Amino acid sequence: MRREGLQIGRIYGIPIFLHTSWFLIFGLIAYSFVSEFDSLHLDLSTPQLWSLGLMTSLLFFGSLVFHEMSHSVVAKHYKIPVVSITLFVFGGIARISRDPSRAIEEFNIAVAGPASSLFLAGCFWLLDRSAGSNAILHALAGSLAFINFSLALFNLVPGFPLDGGRLFRAIVWGITKNYTRATRIAARAGQVIAYGMIGLGALLAVMGYKSNGDVMQGMWLAFIGWFLLTAARQSRAQVDARGALEGLCVSDIMSGDLPTIGREISLEDYAREVLRTGRRAHLVVAHGQLVGLMTAERLHAVPQHDWDVTSVQAVMLSKDKLPWAAPEEPALSLLERMRSVGLQQIPVIAGGNVVGIVTNDSIVRVLQSRNELASAPGR
Repeated sequence: MRREGLQIGRIYGIPIFLHTSWFLIFGLIAYSFVSEFDSLHLDLSTPQLWSLGLMTSLLFFGSLVFHEMSHSVVAKHYKIPVVSITLFVFGGIARISRDPSRAIEEFNIAVAGPASSLFLAGCFWLLDRSAGSNAILHALAGSLAFINFSLALFNLVPGFPLDGGRLFRAIVWGITKNYTRATRIAARAGQVIAYGMIGLGALLAVMGYKSNGDVMQGMWLAFIGWFLLTAARQSRAQVDARGALEGLCVSDIMSGDLPTIGREISLEDYAREVLRTGRRAHLVVAHGQLVGLMTAERLHAVPQHDWDVTSVQAVMLSKDKLPWAAPEEPALSLLERMRSVGLQQIPVIAGGNVVGIVTNDSIVRVLQSRNELASAPGR
């Protein structure tokens, strides 16, 4: 298990994860397929219906992996490392270590997903057409053709950060030659579309309730709209953060307050230190020398009943594996590195000595200060 979920394998060198929410949606989708196939009167027993439903559900999620792999292959073509692919409640997401450097790269990476879903829809449609009198194959292929076609159309909706929203950003980026401005425009468009989905979903849910019809369809649409609204806001916040950090170096955003702990203390004692200070990261020292980094994430990776018999040294990130930053490194460069390796904090080293630490909290404090200064009266 990792923060992304349960790793189930690698494809093209990219780790594939299942988020915990995937197991819920997998069961719901399998059940919906079973209900659909049962209504077709395929003359199948209950175990056979569930086998067909589970197989169709697996093929559907395989289609999602193919969709995300298409994004990833194009990204790797442009020398953009792909960190992972994660399947979760809304489908899938390919996490890349950095944003594309040109509008055409963004466009090609984004369009690869819907194009792959349309390709699969065509393949399943041809299989459906050639099924003949095989009602089971006809039901399976027809369902997957419709779902992949719907997936392609949905992802083409210009709501950032859907593929359509990224296509829209790429087009605006190409016209304006300004990545930050394009992201803000795409994020605002994504928020408008998200509000529209929430409103339409709420309306459908109310209409379904009054007519004793399907309420869940409207609620699900509203839920997806809420998810897109949150994602669009986060994207806007990220680009604003990039603008605020532009021109700064690591020494400008690091904290000189270096919380330290000894490597010999137990995780039970470390948990008390985290609760006492509210700090989620500590440098681990021995005889005055840095030996590693301990974080709340690593603490919670160990079962609580083992905390009193496990030392910090046993679970810390050791110094030889610890990424670090130089004070003169650009802040944006460090932010990209932290995102690519999934670190929430990183020490700053100069002349062989730790002179500071950069954490999410220290970055947020800098952003808040700059935002307050920018919004001060008279500026």
